[in-house]
Amino acid sequence: MTSPLARRLLAALMLGVTLLTATACGSSAADPGASTVKEITVTIAGRQVTPPPGRIDVTKGQTVRITVTGDAPDEAHVHGYDKAVTLTPGTPATIEFVADQDGLFEFETHESKLQLLQLVVR
Repeated sequence: MTSPLARRLLAALMLGVTLLTATACGSSAADPGASTVKEITVTIAGRQVTPPPGRIDVTKGQTVRITVTGDAPDEAHVHGYDKAVTLTPGTPATIEFVADQDGLFEFETHESKLQLLQLVVR
């Protein structure tokens, strides 16, 4: 049998642990600075780019992951970030980086000179 004082101390301790756990879990989810990954998928078939090339907005500091699947050997690269990936027909290739520079950045193929998209980082 425990004393009333011991039960109250145990209850207070459990409440403190519960509050600490809730605060820790809630802070990461509610953190406005928490960055999500911007996933972009592009397909090249018969020199046609899907989706059609356009501008994609990205928040400065956000991680960008671009996956390209092509039907011909080539290289895809992001101007301004010096990131490139070799394209093997039928095999998805991924470039991932943190968008840490403001501006407009072209993402295109090297050999076929196809524009795949433009990243707008702000």
